[in-house]
Amino acid sequence: MKTRIVIGVFLIVVVLAMANLFPSHAQQAAEPAQPAGNGAPPLSNPLKVALLKWYNANTVPTEFPVGKEPEGVAFDGANIWTANFGDGTVSKLRASDGAVLGTYTVGGFPLGLAFDGADIWVTNGLGTNLTKVRASDGKILGTFTLTGGQVGFPAFDGDSVWVSTAPSSGNGTVNKLRASDGKILGTFAVGPYPAAVACDGIDIWVTNGGNSNGTVTKLRASDGANLGTFPVGLSPTGVAFDGADIWTANRGDGTVTKLRASDGVVLGTFSAGNLPYGIAFDGEHIWVTAGLQLAELRASDGKTLRVFYAHTNFTGVAFDGANVWVAGYNSNKVGKM
Repeated sequence: MKTRIVIGVFLIVVVLAMANLFPSHAQQAAEPAQPAGNGAPPLSNPLKVALLKWYNANTVPTEFPVGKEPEGVAFDGANIWTANFGDGTVSKLRASDGAVLGTYTVGGFPLGLAFDGADIWVTNGLGTNLTKVRASDGKILGTFTLTGGQVGFPAFDGDSVWVSTAPSSGNGTVNKLRASDGKILGTFAVGPYPAAVACDGIDIWVTNGGNSNGTVTKLRASDGANLGTFPVGLSPTGVAFDGADIWTANRGDGTVTKLRASDGVVLGTFSAGNLPYGIAFDGEHIWVTAGLQLAELRASDGKTLRVFYAHTNFTGVAFDGANVWVAGYNSNKVGKM
């Protein structure tokens, strides 16, 4: 008899303990969101946290200081780099925690960045040269001068670095450089005032920012053959590839254009705020900087999912595999979403 009483009491205790471990749905709904441990706003979507999609969990970016007037942003597999237009430097930050690992002088007015698997390539936005920086320690490996005008935002195709050059008038060119030594392998004609370059794995896409109608040119990466020039929005600047389609950020009309990479057919034009500039793909969504805002669009249909506002002009944007990083031009900071 005593044994049965003891067992009964034990079972009651176990049931009560389990009830405390699993609160009801009503209790869960009533409990306020808990702030993150670092004092950041509440993590509003635990599922995104579980999937390590931190940029969809936090509602504002965590900011880290970099050089003056950051423009381009790039990821090297472990670290984030910014091109600091206002002080002639590039900053290297550890992606995991934003710690500054180095600030390196490259001279000129750093604008765009590209990573080639070992080194960082930096364009001089008001000049005609680009600099190769060893990613491991920031050592300058070389500076290479191009002809044809002001350089823009570069890209890497797996073997070579591509960078546009824009004269003060008329059509521009895009240059193909061997990544190992910076030798120019070819210079190819594109449209007026080319601004940025992206690679889709086979071909190179160049935004022609000076054309009042707005176009993007497609070149075969192997030999630079012109495969077509296609209409987009007005004054396109940034360009990105999402695995199937090409996206351009069109400063002249506040839109982004989505084109099928295989044939250049326009699949849609979507509103993206005031003066769209930088653009990046995170594996699911398109991120666009536009003045004081950062917009997140669904890549499948261009629907705007969220818009973030700031007291700084957003410029470059990049994805590191887990987080989105955006440069704040006026704040001299880079934000991590």
